[in-house]
Amino acid sequence: MDLFSAFSQQELTAIFLSLKIASVAVILALPFSIGIAWLLARKNFWGKNLLNGIIHLPLVLPPVVIGFLLLISMAKKGLIGQYLWDWFGISLSFSWKGAVLASIVMAFPLMVRSIRLAFEAIDPKLEQAARTLGANPVKVFFTLTLPLSFSGIIAGAVLGFARSLGEFGATITFVSNIPNETQTIPAALYTFIETPDGEMAAARLCLVAIAISLVALFASEWLAQRQQKYR
Repeated sequence: MDLFSAFSQQELTAIFLSLKIASVAVILALPFSIGIAWLLARKNFWGKNLLNGIIHLPLVLPPVVIGFLLLISMAKKGLIGQYLWDWFGISLSFSWKGAVLASIVMAFPLMVRSIRLAFEAIDPKLEQAARTLGANPVKVFFTLTLPLSFSGIIAGAVLGFARSLGEFGATITFVSNIPNETQTIPAALYTFIETPDGEMAAARLCLVAIAISLVALFASEWLAQRQQKYR
């Protein structure tokens, strides 16, 4: 029996679209998360607390507020979106690319916090010793700091993936709930709950979301254990 035979086309599309959006969001956000986390963990500069506060705003603001801010700034006639449309022909509102952006914004603080804690757990004396032996800062970062913080980076990526997978408020406000385009698992769940006789479809999507999250967590734990043995 086909594993997906019980799922409707709408459910399958929502599942694969959610995986696509969450994966792209993590891939795009991870380099910036690592850079910002290192900056906050290792450098002191004017406005550091302000930057830290701005980064963590999505954790305390209602997701609908984030979605509204994205809508007025990144839509075709938004403060930034109008230039993206006029210069590059890029429109983020009401498209899966906009869902990726919303997921990045909501997942970014979780990723930064996890990776920052990993950097702060590394003894700075190790980095100082490497520089004393002649390694430049770039080499120290890529050969010492980054490998030692690998478990934290993986944890941040998994947290970001899970947050992106479950993102609803900012996404539905910014890109709406369009089947085959922006209807992710949470949006499809909402649709099925509001639809007569949609409880079974909603239950199936709920189980899929739980299964995907568990697989991601198990994979993260396995990679962390391998990294621990390597260290």
